[in-house]
Amino acid sequence: MPSFATLPLPDSLVSTLESLGFDAMTPIQEAALPRILEGHDLIAKAKTGSGKTAAFGVGLLARLDVKRFKPQALVLCPTRELADQVAKELRRIARFAPNLKILTLCGGTAFGPQIGSLAHGAHVVVGTPGRVLKHLQKKTLVLDEATTLVLDEADRMLDMGFLEEVEEVIAFVPRARQTLLFSATFPEDIVALSQRIQREPQSVEVEAQDNRVIERFYETSTKPEALLRALATFTPSNALVFVNTKVEANTVADFLFKRGVDALSLHGDLEQYQRNDVLVQFANNSCSVLVATEVAARGLDIKALAMVINYDLPHTLESYTHRIGRTARAGEEGLAVSLYTSREWEKIAQYEAPSRHFEREDALHVSRGFSMKPPFRTLVLEGGKKDKLRPGDILGALTGEMGLEAKEIGKIDIYDKQSYVAISQARVDEVKEKRFKVKKKIFPTWVL
Repeated sequence: MPSFATLPLPDSLVSTLESLGFDAMTPIQEAALPRILEGHDLIAKAKTGSGKTAAFGVGLLARLDVKRFKPQALVLCPTRELADQVAKELRRIARFAPNLKILTLCGGTAFGPQIGSLAHGAHVVVGTPGRVLKHLQKKTLVLDEATTLVLDEADRMLDMGFLEEVEEVIAFVPRARQTLLFSATFPEDIVALSQRIQREPQSVEVEAQDNRVIERFYETSTKPEALLRALATFTPSNALVFVNTKVEANTVADFLFKRGVDALSLHGDLEQYQRNDVLVQFANNSCSVLVATEVAARGLDIKALAMVINYDLPHTLESYTHRIGRTARAGEEGLAVSLYTSREWEKIAQYEAPSRHFEREDALHVSRGFSMKPPFRTLVLEGGKKDKLRPGDILGALTGEMGLEAKEIGKIDIYDKQSYVAISQARVDEVKEKRFKVKKKIFPTWVL
């Protein structure tokens, strides 16, 4: 694959990309970036994990005027988690340009501090439609000088009912702009949206051929037991289980937990802090199985997801594509298992294809004593960015006074007021009993 050095990019940006490990362009980057850099509108079909964030990110960052401290690009995402993920990736790439500011505007966080951040200016705004629209209506965000608009996971935004809000936001963006629309699928409403908001867009479709998802279907009369047997048969390092209702999310997670599988549920009734706790534990390998409704799981970004299980079949093939696309990232092999009952035969007919394996349920088996326990537990520190804590500070405290080895420490996530640290199961209780001292200050701790 060609390198970024073959594109008309600033040397400093190419050097930054190389330092971040972007050795060669992915297919979506190779297809989309030349068109983006030439100023064309673009409608691009690309799955999560294909490198699409860097595709539009490199394109819009390369064309920014850093000296002009006004929002020049707006990226709309369907969920807070995806917006945070996109902003994080853009900030990594933006290291090539000192003082380039990227601001996140999402619901679920206080409105006031966002107003203060906007008052200091920003070059790129990444956010969810509802919160961005609120700032635009209150004139705390002005997009008069914006030249680039990106809709990321556009089909998800429409599925979630954001079409009206998205179009209201677009009305605040100058017509003389570049509009980049990225979607995993091209249903009719996406094509119609493109026709309304884009000018002669160039179309790019990239089939992620490196993504190898093995798709297996099992008919069963007892889905809970079949789910347990599927986990026991394939023994994934982690798994995301999709259900269609909030009640089922709790019921299935409780069933698995009682049968020795460390599982948590994720659904729309959770408070934001509860949602954060669940997502952090699954992302840092402190939870083996996440049972989630489709809406709640949107925007969830787990780079190494071994297995997706459709406990309930999705309502559409587009949803199925999104669900299973979360595994087999970055060229790794992934597994998608779907369970169905005899009453779902009509529904299952649409999934029949030569590449999909329909197998007997007795091919699944569970051995006595089967369990799935994660390698880590999550330690929570009552301190974060506002206390000027950095990952290196926490790592130093753990390997210093606490006496842990680096291999016993996993992912460290630092938020404004709290920090989450993955600690080896064998050492977490020992750490919990000690006073956690970082930068000469004692921080209260507890274990999730």
